[in-house]
Amino acid sequence: MSFCRHAVVALVLASALAYAQSPSSSSKPHAKARENGAPDAGGITDGVYRNPSLNFSYKVPFGWVDRTSDMREGSEVGKSLLLLSMFERPPEAPDRGVNSSVLIAAENSSSYPGLKTPAEYLGPIAELATARGFKTADDPYESSVGGKLLVRADFAKPSGSSTVRQTSLVMLQKNWIVSFTFIAASDDEIDALLENLNFAGAAVPHKPSK
Repeated sequence: MSFCRHAVVALVLASALAYAQSPSSSSKPHAKARENGAPDAGGITDGVYRNPSLNFSYKVPFGWVDRTSDMREGSEVGKSLLLLSMFERPPEAPDRGVNSSVLIAAENSSSYPGLKTPAEYLGPIAELATARGFKTADDPYESSVGGKLLVRADFAKPSGSSTVRQTSLVMLQKNWIVSFTFIAASDDEIDALLENLNFAGAAVPHKPSK
């Protein structure tokens, strides 16, 4: 079974390694995308990205750069949606080694006739990672992250004197395939990024009325 024709996985992997656009603001919640049954796009409030529609949240590392709005251009309404795209530093900044990043995307499972498990979605992720010089570090396996069991794949790629690490997680939620991709220079950094992912308390906090 081959699913490689679709855009979201390619967007997640390619953009994490090579992307340069003008800055976008992370101070306002992202626009909703409810057309054709798409989930809410979610938004960042008080340094935390929340998506109540898909029941997860992500604590954004302090000082990171939000490029979600810029990279969301070209998503097919009702079929795919880039939810979050964060970089440790602006991608167009002078090269200082691995630029850690977090990219979260959702794609309608109807785009993949016959797909029954999240593990099947790791196939195109692995193909694209391999095409960009990554090698599979381990066979896909189930991993508990943020209180939820997800399917996980790990990859590694030499880059000068460093090694780029990539971890991709996949889940099925409300007829949507949700992928979480983390890129960093070490396994410890990957683990630290994973710790910010949570599947409880995704609701946007309300300020107390005066």
